[in-house]
Amino acid sequence: MVLKYEGSQIICSSTGDGFDAFQQHFGDGDRAFGYLRINTGDEMSRRTKFVLLIWLGPDVSVLKRARMSTDRAVVKSIIQNFSVEIMLESRGELDLEYIRSRVEKAGGSVYGTGN
Repeated sequence: MVLKYEGSQIICSSTGDGFDAFQQHFGDGDRAFGYLRINTGDEMSRRTKFVLLIWLGPDVSVLKRARMSTDRAVVKSIIQNFSVEIMLESRGELDLEYIRSRVEKAGGSVYGTGN
């Protein structure tokens, strides 16, 4: 799910599946929130984790960046089920493997054999 600004309101702008389509909603001038399901684990244990992404594009003004802290608290009061919260500010960070590594790191031990 992607939440974006329409004027001063935050609206649901997209839902669906597939990371490629998901990441297209985050532009350099955008402020947005993403809610993403990630499957993690190893051959011994599979888990589904949810991620709250806070996107601040590199072209967002200082005033709008400051407003995100208040808006983030509002979004977090509505979306409460997530394993990790990640703030992203560059296209390089908006990468599935980077996000997956942050989720796995927050999730603790991996007990698999590496197979």
